[in-house]
Amino acid sequence: VQLQASGGGLVQAGDSLRLSCAASGRTASLGYMAWFRQAPEKARAWVGHIGWKSGTTNLADSVKGRFTIYREKDKNTGYLQLNTLEPEDTAVYYCAGRRAGSMDYDYWGQGTLVTVSS
Repeated sequence: VQLQASGGGLVQAGDSLRLSCAASGRTASLGYMAWFRQAPEKARAWVGHIGWKSGTTNLADSVKGRFTIYREKDKNTGYLQLNTLEPEDTAVYYCAGRRAGSMDYDYWGQGTLVTVSS
């Protein structure tokens, strides 16, 4: 499975963005798609994930109520909707995928930069 993330950019605090993650290849094997982010000089952090078949989502407490994850299976694309952005959300955002039954994220997109100015 190959993943291609896009949609990052420079926005102001309070703005919204939608990140996309297009999956290709053996997408039938995809169990979960997740989003991670890495802020400058910080470790990569899990943002949330979605069950690819079920559509069930789970989000980190730090973004609940502001971020939403969803997918369009017919387009093999997952999305991370970022609302009410804060400067602390500035980071490179990565999408990742793992096979059903696997505990490891085997597939990674290249990352897309989100910069939020105050």
